[in-house]
Formats: sequence, structure tokens, C-alpha cells
Amino acid sequence: MRARLALAYSGVTTELREVVLKDKPQAMLDISPKGTVPVLHLQDGSVIDESLDIMFWALAKHDPDHWLPTEQDEQIRKLIEINDTEFKPWLDKYKYADRHPEYPQAYYRLQCEHWFKELETRLAKNQGWLITNTETLADYAILPFIRQCAHVDLQWFESAEYPQLQQWLSRFKESQLFSRIMPKFIKWEPGSTPISFP
Repeated sequence: MRARLALAYSGVTTELREVVLKDKPQAMLDISPKGTVPVLHLQDGSVIDESLDIMFWALAKHDPDHWLPTEQDEQIRKLIEINDTEFKPWLDKYKYADRHPEYPQAYYRLQCEHWFKELETRLAKNQGWLITNTETLADYAILPFIRQCAHVDLQWFESAEYPQLQQWLSRFKESQLFSRIMPKFIKWEPGSTPISFP
């Protein structure tokens, strides 16, 4: 989702190939043997197969609203790093608690809440955004993971005491940018008609 967000925001056109991870096409594995998505195959033959790297690549091409202000670059990178290395492992255990029976699901959610509290404080301080009083790359690199976490038990999330986080996520889900990345695409097969994105 965050790779698509950056591409849609920057307006950098790519050919989108929707894949089903249970049936990975050989063409994808040929360029990225690790077999994860997203994968961006550039015209020069190089491959970017990490979503955050794709975000930086797209913003380097076009960043109309200055998602990556140079004066906050280090703060943005650090916050995303904490999200990806500290929060995401707990999110994965919360989403797939049946695969991690060492603790009940509620325990994993409690670990996720440590990050919720940090973000709640930042959002209250910065008028609804994470780094400054306007959107930055940090917001859009982290939002998809908070959405995943919220949707594990949306009823719980919407009743929890995180009003800033709830408003932030709701604003994201109601945005035109979000709607642009959410259409369903048919599974890619060799010979499929190319799909331009965005």
C-alpha cells in the first residue's frame, strides 16, 4: 500500500502487475528471488523490492507537497525505522496470533499500544500530523500499518482512547489519495493487457 501511495502521490506512471502471493509468477521471482511484494523493475534493469525504498525513489522524481522536507529528514527516517523494526513485528503477531500461541492476542495488542501512545502524543502536538503541522512521508509510510492494526479488531480500535489516531486514520481512509490506490486489479498473467498506475 505505501509503495502505491507514493507512486499515486508523485504521479510517476508505472505498469502495475497484480500478483497473488500463493501463486507467484516466475517473471517476478526472476527479478526478485525473495518473492515478496512490492517489486519495482526499472527500465535500466535495476530492481527495488522494499516499499520504503520505492517511496523514496518516487519522491525523488516528484514531491509536490514536500513530503520529505530536508530539515526534518532525519526525524522522518527515524520514526519510520521505529515503526518498521519495533512496531511491525508486534503487529504481525497481533494479526496472526494463532501462529504465535506463546501469548494471547490481547497481549500482542497491548504491545502495539505502546506505539499507539507515541503516535497519539505526536498527533496532538503537531495538529494532526506526526512530524510537523502538515503531512510528511512519515505519515504515509506509517498509516498503512496502523490501518492494518486497527482492522484486526475495528470495533475495539474505534472505542479505544486514541482520538487523534482515530481521526488521523479516518482522514486517510476518506482521502482521494487513498481511494486512488484501492481499486481491485485482476491478477497478472503473461500476455495480460498492461495496466498503467496511477
